[in-house]
Amino acid sequence: MPLVAHNELPSFSRLRSEGVTVLTRERAGTQVIRELHVGLLNMMPDAALEATERQFLRLVGESNPIAQFYVHPFTIPALPRGEAGQAHIDRYYESFAAIREQGLDALIITGANVTHADLSDEPFWEPLIEVIDWAWENVTSTLCSCLATHAVMQFRYSQKRVKQPNKVWGVFEHRVLDSRHPLVADVNTRFDVPHSRWNDVSAAQFASAGLHVLTESEDAGVHLAVSPDGLRTVFFQGHPEYDTVSLLKEYKRDLLLAAQAKLPQHPPFPEHYFDAFSREVLNEYAARLAAGEKPEFPEPLLLPHLDNTWHDTAEAVVGNWIGCVYQVTHSERNRPFMEGVDPNDPLGLYKKNG
Repeated sequence: MPLVAHNELPSFSRLRSEGVTVLTRERAGTQVIRELHVGLLNMMPDAALEATERQFLRLVGESNPIAQFYVHPFTIPALPRGEAGQAHIDRYYESFAAIREQGLDALIITGANVTHADLSDEPFWEPLIEVIDWAWENVTSTLCSCLATHAVMQFRYSQKRVKQPNKVWGVFEHRVLDSRHPLVADVNTRFDVPHSRWNDVSAAQFASAGLHVLTESEDAGVHLAVSPDGLRTVFFQGHPEYDTVSLLKEYKRDLLLAAQAKLPQHPPFPEHYFDAFSREVLNEYAARLAAGEKPEFPEPLLLPHLDNTWHDTAEAVVGNWIGCVYQVTHSERNRPFMEGVDPNDPLGLYKKNG
């Protein structure tokens, strides 16, 4: 499913240089292939804005060559932005009003930084509800990532996330609980997913809301769940979109904050991510920071020791998701289900399985 560079978003050029297939608008116009229009509601802060674009664009673009993807990034104006972040949004992003008028086939909603204990106090709360309520009626499927999952669980299902005594942080093994579901078809029964969060929505909470958990970890909890119809809303609690270096960058950020006394304590290592050599190097770096030195972060020493054990499965799950959307969407946007498709069971799960 090649991406189509239908605007000048810099992430398209970056992904093309990495070997991801990105068609020009002109090239796309010569192919008789159905289009899929995917919205990307990017609520991440400025420092992660473009990286998050690339992570989700990469997963969508690598999923399967059966359609052309037009990805429409947008954000919530109430979120605080710096000058550079706002300039990027003003130049490359679309407005929700324009997206609502044109329609989407699928929607991805990223996480966000929060500053309040209750999500309903965040500046994105009401605008996010507006987007998700619109998508529920007008978009075939919405994929919620981490914080977006917690927000939907709270405002739609009255299930508030619970602060954990320790940060759920690292790369964790998960097990598929229902291999019959199309989202996990032909996926390894055990696979890794990165997590990075202080809060959790438990399996019991998903079950109480009438949702179906598809993958779970003994150590990190639920990662993947779906709405009762099997497709309308997909919930990620982990971060399968993460790059190999994403957790390294988060650890570097927290180390520097701790050195500036902006964190109460030295951050723990992300679990199942750094090997013994990397931990030794990072401990030495932290000791030099504590001694008042300003050493260069030893990223070149660490990169050869980082393994990515999750991307293939992430690509497979997103590919399955896109395939399901492709099967049940009408060729005209704003008409999420074809004639003869039951919106309460678009994948035929209940008919097929009794």
